[in-house]
Amino acid sequence: MNYVSVKGLRLTISKNKNDKIYIAGYGDMVGGTIKQQLEQRGLNNIITRIRSELDLNNQQAVEDFFTQEKPDYVFLAAAKVGGIYANDTYPADFIRENLQIQTNVIDSAYRSGVKKLLFLGSTCIYPKMAPQPLKEEYLLTGPLKPTNEWYAIAKIAGLKMCAAYRRQYGFDAISVMPTNLYGPGDNFRDV
Repeated sequence: MNYVSVKGLRLTISKNKNDKIYIAGYGDMVGGTIKQQLEQRGLNNIITRIRSELDLNNQQAVEDFFTQEKPDYVFLAAAKVGGIYANDTYPADFIRENLQIQTNVIDSAYRSGVKKLLFLGSTCIYPKMAPQPLKEEYLLTGPLKPTNEWYAIAKIAGLKMCAAYRRQYGFDAISVMPTNLYGPGDNFRDV
């Protein structure tokens, strides 16, 4: 097996170099890092699309993409993101677009026979006053931080959607909640 380590995350990927790997959101910091890590391990059958080529909010376009490309693995790093001001100013945009992206990608991945999907969430899903260090059992135990509540709710829904598809359909969908991401490729324009 090949292992992909993205800033501490270790994910097992098949040794079959012909397996197709789709990175949703590869043009941003996390997706770009995942792509770089995969390529460094000799996994080059990577599928990417920028938004002008594939709008993940468009259900039919996403279904058509999965039907045509038939990826084996999916990294779902795509999201509408922004700083505190953007999250607080445009709550409807953040919840709607993130719910659409997640629903379209997770469902299409399952229906097209993807072997494994990794959903990247955010630590903002934890309550504002959660004890430190964070533990999984703190999820949904208190109010969220009001300034990013809508983004957090969408991310919680994505995490729960992966769990539901795993439980009902046996779909190998897993979720990780990276913390405090920054580095090359970071975008500070919405901070």
